[in-house]
Amino acid sequence: AAVTGGTGRQVVALGLTNQRETCVLWDQATGKPLYNALVWQDRRTSDLCAELVHAGHEPFIQSRTGLVIDAYFSATKLAWLLRHVCAPYPGMRAGTIDSWILWQLSGGRVHATDTSNASRTMLFNLHTRAWDPELLGLLDIPQDILPEVKPSIGFLGETHPRILGYSVPVTAMFGDQQASLFAHGCDRPGPVKCTYGTGSFLVSHTGPQPVSSHHRLLSTVAWSDAQGTGYALEGALFTTGACVQWLRDGLGIIESADQTGPLAASVPDSAGVYFVPALSGLGAPHWDMAARGLIIGLTRGSTSAHLVRAVLEAITYQVRELTDALSADTDTALTALKVDGGAVRNDFLMQLQADVLGVPVERPLHTDTTVQGAAFAAGLGVGMWEDYQALVSARPIERLFIPGEQYSAAQCGFAQWQRAVERSKGWA
Repeated sequence: AAVTGGTGRQVVALGLTNQRETCVLWDQATGKPLYNALVWQDRRTSDLCAELVHAGHEPFIQSRTGLVIDAYFSATKLAWLLRHVCAPYPGMRAGTIDSWILWQLSGGRVHATDTSNASRTMLFNLHTRAWDPELLGLLDIPQDILPEVKPSIGFLGETHPRILGYSVPVTAMFGDQQASLFAHGCDRPGPVKCTYGTGSFLVSHTGPQPVSSHHRLLSTVAWSDAQGTGYALEGALFTTGACVQWLRDGLGIIESADQTGPLAASVPDSAGVYFVPALSGLGAPHWDMAARGLIIGLTRGSTSAHLVRAVLEAITYQVRELTDALSADTDTALTALKVDGGAVRNDFLMQLQADVLGVPVERPLHTDTTVQGAAFAAGLGVGMWEDYQALVSARPIERLFIPGEQYSAAQCGFAQWQRAVERSKGWA
């Protein structure tokens, strides 16, 4: 996100936001990657994760990092790259995508990440706010190939003059979900946001100290600045928009995502059809890498409309599991949900979400809040704006979805869907 000055032409600051967990190795001298990036959905390290769990390392890792052991996170991806692609050498650099982008923008002068991205690697100690030597040793990852960890908001470096013809300070860097949290104004315990993209990510700020989850949510860094570090609880779901892509590309039931709402609304309910979106395993709160997708309740009367509706219902049911876990961890009832991401443009889905949760769902006019959050933080970092709360409060809200007449039916559907989830577990 670029922030321009009064003329609208001069870029005065940059804010970076990125897909988290995805990691890459590159050569310091050439700046070229040594292998393809391993993205957050890459499950090739599931066996290594299972070995760590079976060896009894999960309590130790969770106490240090706030994370569960899963192939989702960067640590086992980096370990795999170092074992199977290239052994460490003095000129090797490694990091998540934010550090790779900053390296390129700075012309190779800055190798740094921020606390929000570092906290998603499964190598970062939430309590010391530094790379953890014991975790690095457990996976044979040398610390000298990793980036320096810096605050999310503040001076992180500057672009090389050859890129824009002049140097521009980079004054903010967040993981995508943390940037979204920042844009929604969720800088204190209470407000909750959920992003509906390829996956879904429910996040709530928990204050200046990490909060341990007893319901398999993730404890993570929200963001940090010169004043200190804020933490959050997060529930991560692997398959949301990816379900709709599967309906289109895998099954050919729809031609575009826009068709799902009208098609689902063309039937009064899913006629007993339930879908468990474990196409890449199950994320929070189950964390079952061996779970697989499930369609159950089919009869000869089942139609494509029933299946599409079941898929949309499953998206909302998964989020309900996360809000229930969050409420149990924080002893605070959910009163509203702030949403963003590509899928929130689906009115049927958002109304269904309000019915399933029983609380209002707030959709902003600008739904790409990750970029907005990075821009807000970058501008605040150079003094373009001074009042964070005034800035986020000025964001226009496009629509508020209120729970309606489908509330009771949605509660029954959620309970039945939970039975289907249990049947999907441990399949692979």
